[in-house]
Amino acid sequence: MFPVRSDRNPCKKTIPGFFPVNLLYAIVEPSARANIPPVPAAAAVSALCVILTLSKFGMSSEEKTPSAVPPGRQNVVLQVLPSLVTGGVERGTIDLAGALVEAGWTALVASNGGHMVRELDRLGVKHIQLPLHSKNPLVMRANVGRLEDVIQSYGVDIVHARSRAPAWSAYYAAKNSGTHFLTTFHGTYNLGLLGLKNAYNAIMTKGERVIAISHFIADHIQAVYKTNPSKIRVVHRGVDLSRFDPTHISQERIIQLAQRWRLPDGYPVIMLPGRLTRWKGQGVLIEALAMLGRRDVRCLLVGSDQGRESYTDELKALVERRGLTDVVHIVGDCNDMPAAYMLTDVVVSASTDPEAFGRVIVEGQAMGRPVVATNNGAARENVLDGRTGTLVPPNDPAALATALDAALAIGPAEREKRAALAIKFVRDNFSRELMCARTLGVYAELLGQSADASESVAAWAGNSASL
Repeated sequence: MFPVRSDRNPCKKTIPGFFPVNLLYAIVEPSARANIPPVPAAAAVSALCVILTLSKFGMSSEEKTPSAVPPGRQNVVLQVLPSLVTGGVERGTIDLAGALVEAGWTALVASNGGHMVRELDRLGVKHIQLPLHSKNPLVMRANVGRLEDVIQSYGVDIVHARSRAPAWSAYYAAKNSGTHFLTTFHGTYNLGLLGLKNAYNAIMTKGERVIAISHFIADHIQAVYKTNPSKIRVVHRGVDLSRFDPTHISQERIIQLAQRWRLPDGYPVIMLPGRLTRWKGQGVLIEALAMLGRRDVRCLLVGSDQGRESYTDELKALVERRGLTDVVHIVGDCNDMPAAYMLTDVVVSASTDPEAFGRVIVEGQAMGRPVVATNNGAARENVLDGRTGTLVPPNDPAALATALDAALAIGPAEREKRAALAIKFVRDNFSRELMCARTLGVYAELLGQSADASESVAAWAGNSASL
């Protein structure tokens, strides 16, 4: 762990001009609310407290300007995020850290830690453990100084923030240190009551460059936060194509999963991967299957409910009411998703809310599987509608049932043709290597080491247009 200076520890009981510390902490940390009167619109108030605390106390008296990297010295990039437990943000952070090392740069990652730190260790990447997961305004304020120490100790050239709470601390630390600041905008953040969290979310637009993980997110940033489009760079998330490669999956792996899930031979399989939460559309798919009226198919709902047992129980009850107990299987997490895709005939993304990227859609196509996805969010750019998959209106079981029926009816020759196109589409546009190369291109641009400021967007447009 990087040593934390004792003078960065916010142990005072009040901040001049602000609420008592115990009330601030209770607002942002639900576990600390015992014996504290209820706080209305807690999330919005929390966001306001963060903004006021850091805007007043985060900046030094003299803001510094980023300087050029001396010739011959390795570029140093610090990525900051809440933790390294699981998820797409975490996976992208590790992938990029590995790419930086391969490119001869110095990669640093700061977070509150987690089991994925072991992957950084294997890559030879330094991890610095800091409480960047905390939304307590006092901890976030202290993190400004902690990150300044890291920046100065390691000669950081770029600070890359990937989440809102650490971004607030990283923004001021970079400003105080004269270091370039960059963000990746990963989703459509909740705006809160009356849009009060808008200002809190807007920290993700404060980078000198703002990486959007899809054109949908780029449009969202401009529409909601009025961000200048000249500083937005679209860099789609990337899939590990050495892992999601149909030629690398043995029959033994597929058979093991089929036996584990007790799938009968000869039955077509429909799969919806994703955590069990309402907006992922598991209920919509169950209703669509009832309308489809086929009992010679099997549907797999793959993913954890992450403790939301009431929603799982609700899905099970819906399955029973619709007479689909033999058809629909809620199987929990899967540790071999490439094999799961290979035993599947149709991959479904039934999200009722827009997906910021839609990793499931891309992974399914990478494995040569036809996909059916809702026509919102990034799905419009991640699927070649009518060629590699089908887009349907969100929250429309009847349309989803029709699309499933058509996908299941695709003949072997057409299926093979579509699979080849889907695999090429993903390899040309959504590989991990491409994501990393484009991100390094944005870094180089920021440091004045790239002549083409639009390279990361133009490359995607050119590849997509060629299909």
